[in-house]
Amino acid sequence: MSGIHPTAIIDPSAQVSPSTKVGPYSVVGAGVVLGEDCILHNHVTIAGPTTIGVGNEFYPYSSIGHRSQDLKYKEEPTHLRIGDHNTFREFVTVHRATDQGGTTLIGSHGNFLSYAHIAHDCTVGDHVIFSNNGTLAGHVWVGDHAVIGGLSGVHQFCRIGAHAIIGGCTKIVQDVPPFMIADGNPAEVRGINMVGLERRGFSPETLREIREAYKVIYRSNLNTTQGLESLRANFPDSKSVAHLTDFIASSERGIVR
Repeated sequence: MSGIHPTAIIDPSAQVSPSTKVGPYSVVGAGVVLGEDCILHNHVTIAGPTTIGVGNEFYPYSSIGHRSQDLKYKEEPTHLRIGDHNTFREFVTVHRATDQGGTTLIGSHGNFLSYAHIAHDCTVGDHVIFSNNGTLAGHVWVGDHAVIGGLSGVHQFCRIGAHAIIGGCTKIVQDVPPFMIADGNPAEVRGINMVGLERRGFSPETLREIREAYKVIYRSNLNTTQGLESLRANFPDSKSVAHLTDFIASSERGIVR
């Protein structure tokens, strides 16, 4: 295949699209499926079973699809699935799941900067940004359009809501609700990701509803249960407020305050 450098190593069982380019000294292992128009720069390693969509770009020394670092993992068959048009910069690591038959899931249009890490059994949505050294422990869920700041760490089983931002050097041990900015160690919610929401075309009315919801949850004397009841009563037709209340109500670890 003309797009594969002669020093690259491709396992015979790997399925590589003819339009995908594999650079010098890269390794594509058994059980890997690489879709159309992907680019593997030099020294990229992709292990399987891993399924990768179209138009993904992997920079040098990124390590994708290797076994979980979870000590209880005993070589059970697990999977990694990556969507389309993601960028994985230098030294990014993404691991397969731990539990038998499990899958680590990465969406589409993500930008994962150098040394970002996504551990086993994570689910990451679309249009996310992971700054340098933004890291997820196992079983973390990240919503669409979330931003993970540099040198930040997210504890296992936490959730990061859609359109949320995690500041640099932040320690996350509870869920971060959608639309919020969380920062610090320990993390605190500092406000609403207003700039991000405006850039993504949220209407003035929707922004007003999110601001009011933020005040109820974070700036009133109501406890969480009372706050959720108040929001449901006062914003029965707001999809954004419903998304926020449903996220908070389903939290198992509690939310960052």
